[in-house]
Amino acid sequence: MEIIPAIDIIGGKCVRLTQGDYNQQTTYHDDPVEVAIGFEKAGFNRLHLVDLDGAKKGAVQNIDVLKNIVAATDLIIDFGGGVKTAEAVNEVLESGAAYVTVGSIAVKNRNELLSWFEHFGAGSFVLGADVIGRNIAIHGWTEKTDTDLFSFLESYYNVGIREVFCTDVSKDGKLQGPSTELYREIIERFPDFYFIASGGVSGIADLDELKKVGCSAAIIGKAIYEGRLSSEELVRWFREVV
Repeated sequence: MEIIPAIDIIGGKCVRLTQGDYNQQTTYHDDPVEVAIGFEKAGFNRLHLVDLDGAKKGAVQNIDVLKNIVAATDLIIDFGGGVKTAEAVNEVLESGAAYVTVGSIAVKNRNELLSWFEHFGAGSFVLGADVIGRNIAIHGWTEKTDTDLFSFLESYYNVGIREVFCTDVSKDGKLQGPSTELYREIIERFPDFYFIASGGVSGIADLDELKKVGCSAAIIGKAIYEGRLSSEELVRWFREVV
């Protein structure tokens, strides 16, 4: 199971939110490029990069952070937050991201997203399924929709999406354990997904449980920044289980 560290950006700085609440923000580092370099030096290969300003405003705001991390590292980056147009997708990919993460537009404008798949290829995208209960949440988790999680996943499985991350908003940033049973259900129903768990990981035992239910990867943020798990410890765990 792959470990993917996360960097969330507000105002060009590395931050974390609790349960997606912009009023519960903690700034951990002024320079996300330094953080990314540190992740690479520790042995990570991939990075989950989120433009929280972009997610809130509906347009990419921190493209320079992406460009600077690409210039400074060889990390495989998935980038999301505020990507609403084909031009924005092109800019993100041209700036060096390997994948564009999409969530809100997958709910609000399916036809537009399908046109992106045709132009860029479905393999250029990671589907973000952020959930409150069993319903999809969008716009940086500020809006709960009536869209059922499993119907949502099936609709995009049928058009070629194979890489998905799922964040249980109620778990994110709380360090109280991930939504293991929900992930088990998803993996049993969609075994062909490269399924990425996100939110709630607080220790090695959580990773063991996620691996046991079949997760392909796990995104980890706050547990690293709060010192619950060191980068070195995570890389060592990964090397022991592969």
